[in-house]
Amino acid sequence: MVDQEWGWTGVVISGWDVVGHQEDGIALLPAGESIASQTIDRVSGNKETLAPMGRWLRERLAYVTGPQIAGPLVPVVAVLAAFLIGAGMLLALGANPLEGYQALLKGAFGDVDALADTALKSMPLLLVGIGICIAFRASVINIGGEGQMIAGAIASTLVALSCGDLSRPVLVPLVLAGGLVGGAIWGAIPGALKAYSGVNEILSTIMLNIVAVQLMNFLLRDLIMDPYEKEHGRLPQTQRLSENSDLPLLPGGTRLHIGVLVAVGMAGLAYALLWRTSMGYRLRAVGHSSAAARYAGMPVKRTIVAALTFSGAMCGLAGAILVFGSESHRFFTDGSSVGFTGSAGFNGIVTALFGGLHPLWTIPSSFFFGGLQFGANAMQRAVQVPAALIVGLNGLVVIFVVSSDRLRRAVSESWGQGRAIGRERAAGRSGETAPAASQELDSGP
Repeated sequence: MVDQEWGWTGVVISGWDVVGHQEDGIALLPAGESIASQTIDRVSGNKETLAPMGRWLRERLAYVTGPQIAGPLVPVVAVLAAFLIGAGMLLALGANPLEGYQALLKGAFGDVDALADTALKSMPLLLVGIGICIAFRASVINIGGEGQMIAGAIASTLVALSCGDLSRPVLVPLVLAGGLVGGAIWGAIPGALKAYSGVNEILSTIMLNIVAVQLMNFLLRDLIMDPYEKEHGRLPQTQRLSENSDLPLLPGGTRLHIGVLVAVGMAGLAYALLWRTSMGYRLRAVGHSSAAARYAGMPVKRTIVAALTFSGAMCGLAGAILVFGSESHRFFTDGSSVGFTGSAGFNGIVTALFGGLHPLWTIPSSFFFGGLQFGANAMQRAVQVPAALIVGLNGLVVIFVVSSDRLRRAVSESWGQGRAIGRERAAGRSGETAPAASQELDSGP
């Protein structure tokens, strides 16, 4: 039942109250328990056990900004804190922090070309982040984005090599679909291992990253290697792929191509999947409590496999777009996963966390991190600092964002509990009972 005034919904599942909050999905409480009387678990399963300092920060944020927007501001404050420490590092090296950060912003967002390059840099982060949102909502940890991107790139490249004579309106969707299928298969493998054999998905996805890298190196040094390179250069790359498989460029005279629009469209589809379909409801229900979902008759094992399959498909699509949206229009590598993916498979996890594990909020999050990565090169040239400092600054942002996630969830939890308490008090004054739960899906975060 959807309550428009207080923004929460509920459903009874065989003795459990499933309570959906706008900020962070669903929660399960034993039937008859007061919503406000318990601390609601998050998708990650953590409960509120903040230290006094964390509680003080939460209360100050809520006081200054208002409780409704304090939660989303937590990662922003974390990034500012990381930049503050980064400024200290720049000062220690004799560089001007203001000049450095100004160069970073100008390099990432200073003109149309910079914005286009930032958007291209953010595209794989967005697609991987979308996949992470889907997996994490089902309480499945996907660390295999790198391998799934490579699997998608391999599958799409094989499609282009075998069907290169097809027209562009046919071949471009085919290669993108090949990336989806390749990544989906690579994601379904650890999903099936977890669901049916109890194999930890963290271990299996990391190991499959290694397998994907070795498979890529084998193919690019033998079976699909450019014939010219086999005889002369030995560069691990394919021949120039069919021109009909090139992703169309967008108007404006920049390098921006249709892959960016595809990524944004996938964010919308992921939102619809998670909050507008019964499949998405099952994903979130299984993510919160697989035992309760199983008791309610939900196919828990198939849902776990589906979560990693969808997640892998998004990563595989990112790999395909990297190949067919590149300037060389070849699949190439330096022998490592980073040489092809640029660590997007790992950085996408931070992008998703910064976006609150919400597909739509992952769009601006990915643009920010893409700008940080692209603008860092301009910063390095402007203030003449070592490349290691840029890597360290990126690492600081990652650490602060990941560490702030628990505080963000605690702020959102306090806001949700406050609304529930207010609802119960209002119902008590009017002599009514709180709205009964129904079988309807909630309306989203």
